Amino acid sequence: MAAQPLLSPVTVNGVTIPAERIAAEAQNHPAPRGKPGHAWKSAARALALRELLLQAARARGLVAAPQELAKGQWETAEEALIRQFLESEIAPAMPDEAALHAIWHEAPERFRAPSVYEAAHILIAAPPGDAPARQAARARAGALLADLHRDPARFAALAREHSACSSARNGGMLGQVAAGDTVPEFEAALAGMAEGTMSPAPVESRYGFHLIRLDARARGAVLPFAAVLPHLRAAQEKAAWARAARDLALRLAAGAQVTGVRLAPDGGIGG
Repeated sequence: MAAQPLLSPVTVNGVTIPAERIAAEAQNHPAPRGKPGHAWKSAARALALRELLLQAARARGLVAAPQELAKGQWETAEEALIRQFLESEIAPAMPDEAALHAIWHEAPERFRAPSVYEAAHILIAAPPGDAPARQAARARAGALLADLHRDPARFAALAREHSACSSARNGGMLGQVAAGDTVPEFEAALAGMAEGTMSPAPVESRYGFHLIRLDARARGAVLPFAAVLPHLRAAQEKAAWARAARDLALRLAAGAQVTGVRLAPDGGIGG
């Protein structure tokens, strides 16, 4: 008896999406460790929705008119068809200025200028793809941190001796740093630290391991509505477009014959 395939064929209104194409697309969909099937399902759903959109665009008689995305980089014909179809179908209601002001007024604390930090660090460098080097750097950073907990006054001296950052010659002092000045892991560590303390553990980034000392923080002021308005409007327009796109996907899925994969009730990619 022939072995049964592990995965059912994926079809959209009679059009089969080849397993090889799903496998290739799965490389773009992260999955929990030990559960590669999640990536396959996510890829299958994404391709099924893409096929639904293409079929709808062709049924509407649209002719692809690719646009230039960047200098010398153009949409594919399929990407253009999907964009044109979405543009023809989606016209979300945008919030007016009064509605945006109500959002800001409800929680103005959410809208602050970036905080500014006075900080110092010691960087134990290690290449991101070199596991043995990173393990050694982690151990070395942990040993230095233990030394600093015993004698915090040695921070500058240890920075000059061990740090791979150019700030080493200044005893690790970075001066004032704000959002975007450092890698996200470093910034997140600063945001969670109290003034006058050191990071409780080495902070890992693509550069290696950082021992961070926060000397002072100046919290950003609450921004007035006029300063927030352009960013708030852009965020709400993006959210409105996403909701309209989800609703369109729901309508397409409801009228389609799809096998081998289940399109989630939210119109996205569900389990």
